[in-house]
Amino acid sequence: MTTTAGRVRASVPVLHPRICAALTAVSCLVHLWLAASGHHQAWLGIAMIGLAAVCVPCTVHIWRHSRVGALQQVTASALAMVGLHSVLLLGAGGSGHAHGGGPASNAVDTSGAVSSGVAGLLLVIGLEITTALLAATLVARLRRRAAVAS
Repeated sequence: MTTTAGRVRASVPVLHPRICAALTAVSCLVHLWLAASGHHQAWLGIAMIGLAAVCVPCTVHIWRHSRVGALQQVTASALAMVGLHSVLLLGAGGSGHAHGGGPASNAVDTSGAVSSGVAGLLLVIGLEITTALLAATLVARLRRRAAVAS
């Protein structure tokens, strides 16, 4: 297949997997930054480093080959993170979400503004939902392309 300029068009999606891999890499970097920042307990920092280490190979596989297995693992992991962070968010709205043994934060302070902890959790949830959506839609595109080709 060629474009109007006469260039050969790629037979597989290129931009979609790159965006998905880049977003997964950003998620890994966020986990590493949070682990290094010391806002959480040591065991949680170690868990975040472990999560980042698990995600890096999938990021590479998505960037290079758009492997369906890696995309499915990223989708499942992102949805699990949405669930976990949603539970933390619900805890922040009720009894408070404590960071690193510090005082529990309230979801909304007395002026009605959203606390930075809640805002951070909302950003993480948005990042993970976007990651899951990109990975799942790429799996659908790759499967549809394989079905048409055969």
